Amino acid sequence: MNDLVRVEQHLPQTAASIRAQVNLIQEVMQAVMKEGTHYGKIPGTPKPSLWKPGAEVLGTTFHIAPSYRAEDLSGPDFIRYRVTCIGTHQATSVVMGEGMGECSSMEEKYKWRKATSNREFDAAPEDRRRIKYGYDKQERREYEIKQVRAESADQANTILKMACKRAQVAMTLNVVAASDIFTQDIEDLPPELQPDDEGAETKRATVQQPKSKSAAPASPAASSAPPAGTATGAAPDQNGKGPLDGQPMKPSQCNIVRAKLKHAGLTEVDLAAAFPGKCFEPTESMTQFTFGQFAELQSWISENAKG
Repeated sequence: MNDLVRVEQHLPQTAASIRAQVNLIQEVMQAVMKEGTHYGKIPGTPKPSLWKPGAEVLGTTFHIAPSYRAEDLSGPDFIRYRVTCIGTHQATSVVMGEGMGECSSMEEKYKWRKATSNREFDAAPEDRRRIKYGYDKQERREYEIKQVRAESADQANTILKMACKRAQVAMTLNVVAASDIFTQDIEDLPPELQPDDEGAETKRATVQQPKSKSAAPASPAASSAPPAGTATGAAPDQNGKGPLDGQPMKPSQCNIVRAKLKHAGLTEVDLAAAFPGKCFEPTESMTQFTFGQFAELQSWISENAKG
């Protein structure tokens, strides 16, 4: 039985078992997960954001089977679901924890869509069309988009799936206690509400509701431009991109490698002979092992274990 559940003992986990669980999550993150597929780093946020594929990997690692309970909170002109994801241990059928997620067609990215033509925009009722102004950080210019209300019935399945995804991620973080490693839902925010590269306060795009069909759209120059220096379009620095192979190995990783060396009957001298010029703590003549060598070191230990 894995370290996540010890139902037969009815005892709290020890500090060693909790530490082993955290170490396992970090190992899986390094060896299996890929940034941009299983998790992502939003510039300006301190932790990576766990995505559904990453939640599925952690669920497989700890043998957690998700099941769902959905509430339909929809109204006459919108779709809204609240979902509870229940995590059950596959071997024991014990419920390990729950997570909740909600999604609505009234959210910004579902409520509005780009008008297919000026004719469609002009034909839409005044309360179901708008001009949205924003700022393109890459091109450093303002823009405007003519939008009309989206048909909520066309999005019912998408809304339900998104609520399930958010609930599954929340359940996974709760059950495996990974909230200190990952965050969630930041990637679901509209771009103008996400933190910028410098972690400054979030910005909202200006929205103008047309007053009549004959009224001309306001000039983009009339909208308030963002403060100087708040949108540079520059790529985030290396500290904003999550784990990088060239960074020094973390203390927790060093401790894992040392423990595995001891368990395999090997020493740091053996390791130094196999990896010349490398060590856990840098010196004048030796450099520290890197984050990217973590999996390589573990493979070497497994291949050279004594006895």
